[in-house]
Amino acid sequence: MKNLFQYKAWANAELLYCMALISKEQFPEQWTTAIRLLNHTLVVDKIFIAHIQQLKPEYTASNTPETPTLKALGESINETDNWLIQYVAGLNSDLLDKELCFRFTDGDNGRMSLSEILNHLLIHGAYHRGNIGMVLTACGIERPRDIFTRFLHAEEPGRRLNF
Repeated sequence: MKNLFQYKAWANAELLYCMALISKEQFPEQWTTAIRLLNHTLVVDKIFIAHIQQLKPEYTASNTPETPTLKALGESINETDNWLIQYVAGLNSDLLDKELCFRFTDGDNGRMSLSEILNHLLIHGAYHRGNIGMVLTACGIERPRDIFTRFLHAEEPGRRLNF
């Protein structure tokens, strides 16, 4: 599972690089949409990290009222991605089936296994990176090729050898 969260961090870094190419002046709506979408993924990551730690989340909604700067957003994402990588690297696989009870931001009760929570963070992030990729395309910016197979072979070029 560690390599999946390393992939998530790599894909987020690729996306942040491309988002920096959006002209805020030329495409103000698209810029705000991209930032808000990625901020939403960060907030959801942090909410579920709090659930994992059995702490009360600092957020009461799935996004913040204010729109962060790209720099601040990137720093927070990097910090959160690194936390997740370290967490899963040290995780005892016996804990993956452990169920955690929590409250969603809309007030509904929830219960998910640790494995389900971690998979949710991976899938949720990928979904919204795809949304942002469409925004980049609308701005004339080539979206990153942030596919898992590309990540694996970039991280381990030896995978292409010995056919």
